[in-house]
Amino acid sequence: MDIDLILRRATLPDGRRDHDIAVAGGRIVGIAPGIPGPAGEEIDAAGQLVTPPFVDCHFHMDATLSLGHPRLNLSGTLLEGIALWGELKPLLTEEAVIARALRYCDLAVAQGLLAVRSHVDVCDDRLLAVDALLAVKKQVAPYLDLQLVAFPQDGYLRAPGAARNLERALDRGVEVVGGIPHFERTAEEGAESLRRLCRIAAERGLRVDIHCDETDDPLSRHVETLAAETVRHGLQGRVAGSHLTSMHSMDNYYVSKLLPLMAEAQLRVVANPLINIVLQGRHDSYPKRRGLTRVPEALAAGLTVAFGQDCCMDPWYSLGAADMLDVAHMGLHVAQMTGRDAMRACFAAVTTQAAAVMGLEDYGLHVGAHADLVLLQARDPIEAIRLRATRLAVIRRGRVVARTPARAAALALPGRPERVDPAAYAPEAAGA
Repeated sequence: MDIDLILRRATLPDGRRDHDIAVAGGRIVGIAPGIPGPAGEEIDAAGQLVTPPFVDCHFHMDATLSLGHPRLNLSGTLLEGIALWGELKPLLTEEAVIARALRYCDLAVAQGLLAVRSHVDVCDDRLLAVDALLAVKKQVAPYLDLQLVAFPQDGYLRAPGAARNLERALDRGVEVVGGIPHFERTAEEGAESLRRLCRIAAERGLRVDIHCDETDDPLSRHVETLAAETVRHGLQGRVAGSHLTSMHSMDNYYVSKLLPLMAEAQLRVVANPLINIVLQGRHDSYPKRRGLTRVPEALAAGLTVAFGQDCCMDPWYSLGAADMLDVAHMGLHVAQMTGRDAMRACFAAVTTQAAAVMGLEDYGLHVGAHADLVLLQARDPIEAIRLRATRLAVIRRGRVVARTPARAAALALPGRPERVDPAAYAPEAAGA
């Protein structure tokens, strides 16, 4: 077999060291110490971490990089962001949406982010954003997996034409059913929207991803209905509840009932740490609620838990840089997941767990998987989060698609080192 690429002396996320990774035909064909050559190209990882690519399983690419159009969100609140998006939608052009999305995809690839699930608003009768992102999906396919969710931003039942437009979007090739039950007019209409949306997904054989209970209201309990409808329609493992921030404020007894129901449904949990910590608790004085859903408890219940970025320089969030390590870093802090295994779980939340939410095939670091890899300037996943490690090389299907020089600072201090590598300042025990 002709080997196209070998990464030498890599450290793997599970702690194995000095392993080589051989690639042929765009797939991993070997992982072991000392794989014999020759190869078309060799990269010396020099003990640094090699991981599968980052995955963002919750994003809004139709709005990304639109910051300041037509105005800024002065309050920084969720509701003003929704209102601002309503002002922007009539002004959108397909060309502008495509241009911004492609710019974002360039930034994502440079950061080792090679798979994105994007919600796309279907409440515009033109379906302009749908058509734009379907075009982007096709264009970026060689270097980034883009999965689209038909998202009735203004309410599946509440917005005129939303139900019809969602079906139209699915007919055009959007592959995931979305919804926002807590934004419907009543709790009953929210529940009814979930019943209809899960039925559509079951009939079409599609996945479901619901903006669910994105509120501080502890009585917003649509996730219970989502779990029940998932079981009713046999959709176990194919449904994601995104945000779920009301769980942060729920009564502990109710949550003790809810988590087993979610586990029975094999519901995927998607938290969005950057956005949840910014937008939730806005009606509180002090103490202020954090808003992030119960991540450690969901993990303990055996649920798949992933982190999404949600927004990047758009009506809801003026920051962001397509950096999933930044997302993991925030999630670690807000959820107080500072144990060693917990920090590794935060890394998995933006890699393997997020890939499971999307249902990505042949993802991972094993023989037969796609040769989609990231070489990080770090010795383990915890250090990668701590440093928001430089992506030294990003590989897609066995081909290097991005490189970044190693990070080090040049010092001019008498009697001190000339260069400082942030990774070199951690004790050896940090890798334990």
